[in-house]
Amino acid sequence: MTSVTASIAKVGGNILLSRVLGFVRDLVIARLFGADAGTDAFFVAFKLPNLFRRLFAEGIFSMAFVPVLSQYREKGDQLALKRFLDGVAGLVMVTCSGITLLGVLGAPLMILIFAPGFADDAAQRELAATMFRLTFPYLFFISLTALAGAILNTYGRFGVPSFTPALLNLVLIGCALWLAPWMDQPIMALAWGVLIAGVAQLAFQLPSLARLGLLPRPRIETRDPGIRRVIERIGPALLGVSAAQISLLLDTLLASFLATGSVSWLYYSDRLMEFPLGILAVAIGTVILPGLSQRHAAQDPKSFSHTLDWALRWILLLGVPAAVGLAALSGPLMATLFYSTQFGIEDVEMAAFSLRAYSLGILGLMGIKVLAPGYYARLDTKTPVRIAIIVLIVDLILSLSLMFPLGHSGLALGTAIAVTLNATLLLRGLLRARILRPEPGWGGLLIKVFVAALTMGGAISAGTGTAVDWTLMPSGERVLHLAAWIAGGATLYALTLRLLGIRPSVLMRRPPVRETR
Repeated sequence: MTSVTASIAKVGGNILLSRVLGFVRDLVIARLFGADAGTDAFFVAFKLPNLFRRLFAEGIFSMAFVPVLSQYREKGDQLALKRFLDGVAGLVMVTCSGITLLGVLGAPLMILIFAPGFADDAAQRELAATMFRLTFPYLFFISLTALAGAILNTYGRFGVPSFTPALLNLVLIGCALWLAPWMDQPIMALAWGVLIAGVAQLAFQLPSLARLGLLPRPRIETRDPGIRRVIERIGPALLGVSAAQISLLLDTLLASFLATGSVSWLYYSDRLMEFPLGILAVAIGTVILPGLSQRHAAQDPKSFSHTLDWALRWILLLGVPAAVGLAALSGPLMATLFYSTQFGIEDVEMAAFSLRAYSLGILGLMGIKVLAPGYYARLDTKTPVRIAIIVLIVDLILSLSLMFPLGHSGLALGTAIAVTLNATLLLRGLLRARILRPEPGWGGLLIKVFVAALTMGGAISAGTGTAVDWTLMPSGERVLHLAAWIAGGATLYALTLRLLGIRPSVLMRRPPVRETR
């Protein structure tokens, strides 16, 4: 039996690897292609399939599929379980094939919908549509990849699914470096890379499913009651877990009306924001959902609440300093990672502005990844949907209100406020229903974490200087200085917590997780 902490470490380690490779990918793209009309076109073409990657891999299948699969697993009827998996695989293949075909055929229309600001530039619009035809089939492959990963996660095999995202970054890096020079339009190499990565990610997971004897044989099966339960929950799960991602997509849509480069500035800010979100929050959410589903099936509300409480303490402990650290280091991060002849001082400053705005929503984004499973593990899809609808309306109002006075940073700020509201409403619902019963010590933990994080942030802000100062340093010196400030900030935060009386034992009361070997 492996503990939750060990499983989270495994998932978090693989996601850390993927995020590091993602930074390398973005650094390569920024330095080779800059922030211009071509990169804006690619990021728009990649935004929608990448949105589906996040939704399916980190949300829909986990929320709608895993609880039902856990019920089949608990019953022990292997034949019924296999029939259920075959039917779900067939449903996914047929549905995603149809959506993919429609998306490819309607690429010009999709670009006008998701980047209406491109309407006045025929060349940019056509380039984005051409790349969209290559990137959108990624939806088909990543959906099947997410299905395979959900099965493996339910059976305690977290390693392979959590490593799979790294393949996307590896393929894109390879295409940018070695395929782009051979193409008439080098930026097209990235679109080809997305398609190739989708095939590679699916192929990587199939052997693990085969070893478990759970490799589906897709077929059309609508009579299975489990499949009907999944179908009933996919729509609500889609809206319930996608509010934050739809907010980011809305940023891209509205940014297409702003100055050239706005889409790219928001993209790079989003990428840095995703780093702490993926390493901790996605790892915790992925690992605790099967356990929460099992505890609900076993009618053990005390353990259910303890699991959520434990996860939320970790979100607070690491989410607050992540937000403060990203805000304080926004300029140095952008200058160190992306500054080049193609990504100039103005690009660094503009991307840093939006990163500071996005950082205000990091704790909310991380909280959603833990709070949403508290609903879906109990097969409650209605409440997250109601909350998501409220949040999307608020986000639209905020974005439209802030984008003109604050530009692209206003879009980031609106999203940050909206996702924080989302997490707040999810938390309030769990508390009101007494599903989550906070254990002693929260008040003191909140105060100490915020004091330690603000101490760290103040020291970093006082000592790092401006983004322009960092662009004047040689690239090697920038890297060393940034590493020193990150290490120093983390050390100061940890020491301050220690002086305030926070001990590791406070957060080590972890629930068990079942793993099938």
